[in-house]
Amino acid sequence: MFDQLDFTKLIFGRLSWEAIPLHDPILLATFVMVVLGGTAVVGGLTYFKQWGYLWREWFTSIDHKKIGIMYMVLGIVMLLRGFADAIMMRAHQAFAFGDSAGFLPPHHYDQIFTAHGVIMIFFVAMPLVTGLMNYVVPLQIGARDVAFPFLNNFSFWMTTSGAVLVMASLFVGEFARTGWLAYPPLSGIDFSPDVGVDYYIWSLQLAGIGTLLSGINLLVTIVKMRAPGMGLMKMPIFTWTALCTNVLIVAAFPVLTAVLALLSLDRYVGTAFFTNDFGGNPMMYVNLIWIWGHPEVYILILPAFGVFSEIVSTFCGKRLFGYASMVYATIVITILSYLVWLHHFFTMGSGASVNSFFGITTMIISIPTGAKIFNWLFTMYKGRIRFEVPMLWTIGFMVTFVIGGMTGVLLAVPPADFMLHNSLFLIAHFHNVIIGGVVFGMFAGINYWFPKAFGYKLDDFWGRCSFWFWLVGFWVAFMPLYVLGLMGVTRRLSHFEDPSLQIWFQIAAFGAFLIALGIASFLIQLFVSFRNREKLRDFSGDPWGGRTLEWSTSSPPPAYNFAFTPLVHDGDAWHDMKNRNYTRPLKGFLPIHMPANTAAGIVIAGLGTVFGFAMIWQMWPLAILAFAAVLVATIIHTFNYKRDYYIPVDQVVVTEEERTRMLARHV
Repeated sequence: MFDQLDFTKLIFGRLSWEAIPLHDPILLATFVMVVLGGTAVVGGLTYFKQWGYLWREWFTSIDHKKIGIMYMVLGIVMLLRGFADAIMMRAHQAFAFGDSAGFLPPHHYDQIFTAHGVIMIFFVAMPLVTGLMNYVVPLQIGARDVAFPFLNNFSFWMTTSGAVLVMASLFVGEFARTGWLAYPPLSGIDFSPDVGVDYYIWSLQLAGIGTLLSGINLLVTIVKMRAPGMGLMKMPIFTWTALCTNVLIVAAFPVLTAVLALLSLDRYVGTAFFTNDFGGNPMMYVNLIWIWGHPEVYILILPAFGVFSEIVSTFCGKRLFGYASMVYATIVITILSYLVWLHHFFTMGSGASVNSFFGITTMIISIPTGAKIFNWLFTMYKGRIRFEVPMLWTIGFMVTFVIGGMTGVLLAVPPADFMLHNSLFLIAHFHNVIIGGVVFGMFAGINYWFPKAFGYKLDDFWGRCSFWFWLVGFWVAFMPLYVLGLMGVTRRLSHFEDPSLQIWFQIAAFGAFLIALGIASFLIQLFVSFRNREKLRDFSGDPWGGRTLEWSTSSPPPAYNFAFTPLVHDGDAWHDMKNRNYTRPLKGFLPIHMPANTAAGIVIAGLGTVFGFAMIWQMWPLAILAFAAVLVATIIHTFNYKRDYYIPVDQVVVTEEERTRMLARHV
């Protein structure tokens, strides 16, 4: 009997039937809905025989365009999960007053607000940002693909593997109850002995590896693969922001990997890096996590700044005002983002001198950010502004982000931060800049570059509905939190005693409902646009009159992007080509060398998911086997040389239809 129990524990570790939350009706109902929805999707794909197509053309693809689209799809799917958590929190807080405990047990509420933060930052914002950079950057710099195509595929599937572990925690075990940054000692083994923090650690480790490799890939692509004539000061602003973003990724994400590894050692091996005993120090964790965490904010917002720059220039019919100042402002923000991390813990006793330094640097970083706002305003000045959907998102961003920035400068003053740091005021500020900046930027970018990716526009009516629901919903949801924060209401609470506060939480819950309508409108926009795609198809391939190089190719672009590598003479490359009456040559083509699709990325990442799950549940034999399998699969892929092919000349020659489209662009 002892041997049997010992063997079972060796194989299954901490995993048992008790890990399945059959006792929780909310989770049980969610599980049933997910199973039904998943079964419907799988059944539909099987019925229409799409699995082979998806495997050949998408899952194993090394085409940066398809990988970028898959990143965006992952971000949208995870947005639905992350926002479901948000609306549950807001609905719970609207009722959890006095004798009413609300509908979420305290331990479940803590899991939800932790999962919400982790999902929204790591698995919504990061995939959307990375996907947009993946799709647009090679096209903007005249490259056929990224520098390391296989690595691009592998990076995506590693990010997906992290998302899979987060979703698994909903139904097998539980997620962390520590907040999205998992401060010790709460995240230590003494206060969190369950698997929640382990799910947090391994999902972030896997996704972090994917993000780091993607950052290296895009950084090398921008530095080494620009078209002839495209010097650094002729790059589009979006490419500049992508360059700075990926510099930050390469610098910051190893810190995240290291700090999570140290936390793992504290939990698994009993080291004392982040304990008050045996020479450890929890504040070391706080320093390290924010040395990653604050650059992470700019990793998210800088590409959004690039998106708005491209949109303002296009929809005002003008060159971007102050191109050089925009570039220098981006570089200054990149540098200063590493000098402000301590403002996240002014209240932890660093002293007046240290607090003053970080308060001043935080105020200084608002200067280049403010300069960008003026650049966009001066670009709009005397421009022929077209209030298309991408431009609406841009104007909504400018109003929302400026107010969020001003509240950030207020929080940069240490005495004010002492009063507001642990209040809902800080929550409102953070969402003010992340939603008003990153989310608005990603929706603007999706609407702007969707015709480039698919050859037809997104529906205008539903796009406007989505924008207005998001904009109004945001202010209705988060202005009450500013008020509550100034009244002294602290964050992270699931129950309140003062009934006079309830109306503010009810207004905030209504705002979250409006945002839900905004998300629903976006999904309807995608469906309606697909259904009416022939009506929405733009013959010229350049529906907005874009000014940068990506619009010089057909929409959607061919697998090879450019049959002839463009020669760049000007910062507004495509606008310059049109003024020069540039047309692509119709002869002189050579076979194009292209890397072939490979299943190695999804296989290795899948084995990584198994390894992470085994480490979470301490299933040591499975963990060892999975890790060994990862090594073997990597070695096999490394020695697989048959990964290249050539597109023949007769498949590259410009067709009459393409020639007609080209000429139509110049009319």
